[in-house]
Formats: sequence, C-alpha cells, structure tokens
Amino acid sequence: MYLGLDLGTSSLKGVIIDDEQALLAEASAPLDVSRPHSGWSEQAPSDWIAGAEAVLDSLAGKVDLSQVRGIGLSGQMHGATLLDRADEVLRTCILWNDTRSHAEAAQLDADPRFRDITGNIVFPGFTAPKLAWVKAHEPDLFERTAKVLLPKDYLRLWLTGEHVAEMSDAAGTSWLDTGARDWSDDLLAVTGMSRGHMPRLVEGSEVSGTLRTELARRWGFGNDVVVAGGGGDNAASAIGVGVVHAGQAFVSLGTSGVLFAASDGYRPAPATAVHTFCHALPGSWHQMGVILSATDSLNWFARLVGADPSTLTGELGALQAPGRGLFLPYLGGERTPLNDAAIRGAFAGLEHATDRTAATRAVLEGVTFAIRDCADALAATGTRIDSLLAVGGGSQSDYWLKAIATALDTPVSVPASGERGAAFGAARLGLMAATEQGAEVATQPRVARSFEPDPELKDAFAAGHARYVEARDRIRGLT
Repeated sequence: MYLGLDLGTSSLKGVIIDDEQALLAEASAPLDVSRPHSGWSEQAPSDWIAGAEAVLDSLAGKVDLSQVRGIGLSGQMHGATLLDRADEVLRTCILWNDTRSHAEAAQLDADPRFRDITGNIVFPGFTAPKLAWVKAHEPDLFERTAKVLLPKDYLRLWLTGEHVAEMSDAAGTSWLDTGARDWSDDLLAVTGMSRGHMPRLVEGSEVSGTLRTELARRWGFGNDVVVAGGGGDNAASAIGVGVVHAGQAFVSLGTSGVLFAASDGYRPAPATAVHTFCHALPGSWHQMGVILSATDSLNWFARLVGADPSTLTGELGALQAPGRGLFLPYLGGERTPLNDAAIRGAFAGLEHATDRTAATRAVLEGVTFAIRDCADALAATGTRIDSLLAVGGGSQSDYWLKAIATALDTPVSVPASGERGAAFGAARLGLMAATEQGAEVATQPRVARSFEPDPELKDAFAAGHARYVEARDRIRGLT
C-alpha cells in the first residue's frame, strides 16, 4: 500500500492506494487561514502537523498501515516557512495567495537575471519576495532564519527529519534554475540567502528519506517506509490524472484556478505571465496559467448571500448565454495574464433583473473567462492542449464545466473513479519511489462524463469574454 498526503490551503487530505492503485481509504482535516491585513494570508505550521496527526489517526482506523511501503507528499506552493537552527518555526507561514510583497517582487523582477534563470516572472506570491519582505520588515527574524521550507517540505521534516525539497515546488520560489533543475546561487544572493538556507533537492519520484521510527511506531507503520520527493499541488494533481505528456492538460477548480499543460521540453515565456515549472518526474516540465480565486469566488458569493455553494450551482439549470452582469474574480489580485497584485474584483452591468441565480451565473462565468485568459496565454507560448480533464471541487458543477468547454472551445472530461487529485498523485509518487517505477504508473483515469462545447452558445461566450476583457481593463485603471 502507498500513502499520499496533500497539504492544501483549506484542508490536509490523505489517501491510501494498493499495488493496483485502487483507492482503499481516505481522510481529511480542515485548516484555517489567517488574514490579519488586506492582502495577507498566513497559516501556522503547527496546524499542518495537527492536521496530519488527525488524518493518520483516521486512516489507521480504516486500514492496516503496517502494509504501507511508500509515502508521497503534495502541497500548496510558494509558502515561506522560516526555521531557526533548532528547526523551530520563527513565524506563521506566509502563503501562496499573500500579496504583501508586491513591491519586493517588482524590484526582483526588474533584475533580468530572475526571468532569465527561472523562466518566470517574480510574482508577489512566490517565496523569494516574501523573504525580501521579511528582511525589510522583520530583520531580527530574517537574521535568525537558518532554513526556508515550502509547506509540504515542513511536513516532510516532521515525517523524516530531513530538509528536502523537490523540483516542481522549488520552481515556484524564484530561486531555482528551472532549466538546470538546481538552486541558483546568484539569485539566492540577491535576497541575502545562500545554498545553506535551502533544502536538498530531489526529483518527485525519488526517495527523500524514511519515516522516523517514533512516527512509525505511533501509527503502526512497518520499518523503512520511504518518503518520496512528491510534488507541488498542481504537479501532483497532474500525476494523479496522468497529465505527463505534451498535449495532455487539466483544469483545476479549487481555491485557486489552474490551467495546466504538460510540456515535452523547457520553453519559458515569462512575458506571458504563464508559469514554466519543472514537473514532478525527472527531465520533464510543464506550463500553467494560474488565477488566484476560483471556488474561492463562489464561496465568497455564497457567504454574501447566505447560501451553500452547491445550492447556488444547483439552481442554474441548463447552460445559458452570458448575461449583461459581469463578475471579475480578482478578490486578492491576479497572476495570469495580469501579474497585478493590486487589482480587485467587481460586479459590473447589474440591473433590476439581476437576481441571485443570475449573479451566481456571473460568478461562474467570471472565473471561466479568467481561465480563458490563461488558455490564450498558453496558446501564445505554442503550448497545445489536445485533451482536458477537470479536477477540484468546482468540477462537481456540470454547469461550470459546460461553460468552460464552450468558452475554451475544448471538450472537458471528468475522471470516473474516486479521488484523482493531488493526494492520489502523491500516493502514486510514493509508489514510484518505493518500487522504482516511472511515468508508466501515471495512467489517465476512466472518464465518468464529458462536456462538449455548445455550438449554439460559442459566439455568445466569445462575446461575453470580450466584454469581460473590456471591464477588466477599466477596473485596472481604477486600482
């Protein structure tokens, strides 16, 4: 058996699969986000450990963990977890969707070495500008910082006692030479860091360490359980749904939204605000467009109107042409294609006839049009999308998937069996590390249902996207 742990923003999930990759058990524990100031987003690493303990307690009651041979890790990317020389946490972790370091990011991005070496814009959510912010605003903590770990790699430290990162997550720090798959000493030095502050690097399917004896005894694991390098949440999700070859892609409708396409080589295009990162398998890369608020937008609107998100989407009925009302889903800034930490969301074009159902449709359409922006940006780099799978909580809404298929003019399919997200991909990476198998493990799942573009609404969605872009550009002038 193999265990996958996915440290998300809103929960920590665990799944157990067998040698045939059948799902045997799953569990989750909720996580909270602290937002002490506008644009800030933080979590306490101790909450991650508590969540992992709760998940392991639950799984131990469902399966015999002594049969687990490998563990894989996945997690939210970019978070800055600062440790002192004794591995004590110095402050709450600054998360991926925190935009406080926008000025530092702009300053680093102005240095051409960052785009040249990393292949990416330095976004405010990335790790390096966070450390530049800490250096400027919390200098005492910066001086005490001995190690910087990404969220899932702090979980790895707890599991193995090792400071290790892997390529797909490290590519989102703005410190990695993405083509060479190694830390860049030059870029580290710009932010006052050194290779000594960084964890050791492995590939996602390689062994990063073994489970500590204390933890193995606590939950009944066997001896020498290996822990794989794992992957950033999106790379691990790609492993989970078998998006590992050029032309394969998925759209993730989670807290954030992602359009992820596997690539057959390293082809950076930072000016497009498309992310070009290492994949979780050796010698492979991927490109993705990222929006910061997908289901987060729907959840925000649901709280606003005092309803459950599933109730709202269940009221929509058949797919309709976009209405006059528009929603811009920039609740905390935006990445692809805007790279704008200051832009904020808005409703536009509201009228007396706009009721709750129409506003719900506008929210889903706004996120859909933001994903269309990502598709256009990926197309500008030459990346092709031959097939598109949908994952994440938002993929439960047929209405949303029909809208995305129509707006992108690309069929969208939903996997048939169980959990096929990042936790499942992490378990697959644990299998690879324990058995020394490779990409052949990452097969694509059987499809439960597919959604074709609606030819009668294609033009209406194209016109709706054009109105969205016009409103977006007007809003940018106000922020």
